[in-house]
Amino acid sequence: MKISRAEAIQLSIPFSAGEPRAGWDGQAWRGLDCVLIRLETESGLVGWGEAFSYNCRRAVAAAFEDMVAPVVLGRSASDIAGLMAELQQCLHLFGRYGITLFALSGLDIALWDLAAKAADLPLARLLGGSGGGEVPGYASLFRYGDPDVVAERTTAALGEGYRYIKLHEIREPEVAAARAAAGPEVPIMLDTNCPWTPAGAREMARQLKPYDLLWLEEPIFPPEDFTALARLRADCGIAIAAGENVCTAYQFRDMFAAGAVDYAQPSVTKVGGISEFRKVAALAESAGVALMPHAPYFGPGFLATLQLMAALPESGLAEWFYLDREACLYGDAIRPRDGVFRVPDGPGLGVEPDPDVIKDYRAE
Repeated sequence: MKISRAEAIQLSIPFSAGEPRAGWDGQAWRGLDCVLIRLETESGLVGWGEAFSYNCRRAVAAAFEDMVAPVVLGRSASDIAGLMAELQQCLHLFGRYGITLFALSGLDIALWDLAAKAADLPLARLLGGSGGGEVPGYASLFRYGDPDVVAERTTAALGEGYRYIKLHEIREPEVAAARAAAGPEVPIMLDTNCPWTPAGAREMARQLKPYDLLWLEEPIFPPEDFTALARLRADCGIAIAAGENVCTAYQFRDMFAAGAVDYAQPSVTKVGGISEFRKVAALAESAGVALMPHAPYFGPGFLATLQLMAALPESGLAEWFYLDREACLYGDAIRPRDGVFRVPDGPGLGVEPDPDVIKDYRAE
C-alpha cells in the first residue's frame, strides 16, 4: 500500500460565536482555519488527516508540502511506526515541536485512517475498542471578557443539553457570571491559555477557588514549566489540567514525573498524531493521571479524537467549540445531541468529508 499522492488542503469556514469575537493569539478570528492532509495510495484508497492550523494555516501547509510530502511519496503507508519515527528524526533540525509536529500529526492521522479503511474497520475497533457508542462532551466557549456575554452563552449552551461548560476567561468577574448562570451543580472548567507568572497564578487561583472549578487549565507561562505547575497544583486546591501545548510523549513523561497535572490534555493534531497520542495515554494510565483530550476541532482531528476516546477504557469528555459554523465538513454526523457525541462507525475515521464543503471553502 504505497503512497502515490500527498497534499495539504487549506480551508477557512466562517462562523459566529457571539460578540465581541476574539482569538487567543493576538488576532481576531475571521474563520475556522483547517489544514486537511489527503493521502492517496496506488490502489486509490484515500486517507484524511488534520494538522493544527489556527492562524498559521499557510505555514503548516507549506511545512507539509515542502518537508513531509517529498519524504512520504512512494513509501509504504502500512509501516506507520517506522515512517513516523523516521520523519521525527530527519525533521528534528526544524524543531521538535510547533509547526513541524503539526504537519506530522496530520500525516499520522491520515495514515491511521488508511490503515483502518484497509482493514474495513472503524479506527476504534482497529485500536482494540468496540467501536461506535457515545462520548459525553462539553461546550467550549470563546473568550469574551464580558460577564454578561459569558452568562448568556453559558445559559444558551445549557439550554441545548450540555452538562459541562468550559470558559476561556482570565478574570474573576466572568467566571463568577458563568457560575451564577449555571448554578452550583454544573461542572465548569476554566482554560486560561498560559497568561500568568507562577505568583500571578497563585493569586488568581485564590480568587477563583469559591467557584468550584472542575479544573484550572494552563494557568502558567511558559507551559513547559512543569515545576511551577506542580507547585501550584500542590498549593491551590484546584485540579490542574494541561497538555495542548505539550508535544510528543517525552514532554508528557516529564510533566507526569513532576506531578504537574490531574488531567492530561494531548491534542491529536499537535502532539504527533494518533501514534503519539496512544503513547501519552499509556503514560497517563501508568502515572494515574486522567486523560482529557484537547480537541476544539472540526475536521479529521475531531473524528480521530472520538475514535481514540472510544478505544479507551475511560473516554473522558469531548471538547466542542460552542459556535455556529457556516458549514460543517461532516454535516450532522458529528454534531452533539444533548451534549453527547455519537462515534461514527464507518471504516477509518468513521465518515468522509463533504467534497462540496472542501470546494466551497478552499483557501490558499
